[in-house]
Amino acid sequence: MSNATVWGWLAVGFFLGIVIGVGALTMLKRVQPAAIVIQPPPPTVTPAPTGTPGPIRIYVNGQVVAPAVYSLPPDSIVQAAVAAAGGFTGQANTAVVNLAQPLSDGMQIYVPAVGEAVAAPVTVMEPAASGVGTGGMNTTTGKLVNINTATLDQLDTLPGIGPSTAANIIQHRENNGPFASIDAIMDVTGIGPAKFGQIKELITVDN
Repeated sequence: MSNATVWGWLAVGFFLGIVIGVGALTMLKRVQPAAIVIQPPPPTVTPAPTGTPGPIRIYVNGQVVAPAVYSLPPDSIVQAAVAAAGGFTGQANTAVVNLAQPLSDGMQIYVPAVGEAVAAPVTVMEPAASGVGTGGMNTTTGKLVNINTATLDQLDTLPGIGPSTAANIIQHRENNGPFASIDAIMDVTGIGPAKFGQIKELITVDN
């Protein structure tokens, strides 16, 4: 083999080495793709539980079908309480009842009869602690009203019993002796079954 041929092959090999080297450097310089990072969503904050208002207890008496203590939703109005008590009786003075008035726990709704004097004609709702409570007691003394010993002022605290009717009760027991039972009060002028139904849970004849 001649020297020219040898040098030709050396030149080709040198050229190929350069090409391969450049290609290798190019491959090494390629930008690697960025790694994929999965970010989990932040935890959801659970709101703190809030208290749910409980029902309110309302004492409904007077000229309603079923006087009693009723449990109602906290946002109730007088109309709901009257409806719970079966509605008005035929003797109810509905003109003085504010059906739109909001209620609160422990209040009393007293519906007077037509012709009965009322202290506050714009509303018949009073706090239960103002005289007659939901448990059937006179909350001023903490006791039931004893119709055999009560004074005129004490009898006047009973729903539907005004000064004149209270005077009739006292006059009746002075003329006829003590009442033998609470229903005997219906013998008094001005007290019939409807009015007795309003006060029967609030009076006693026991000492």
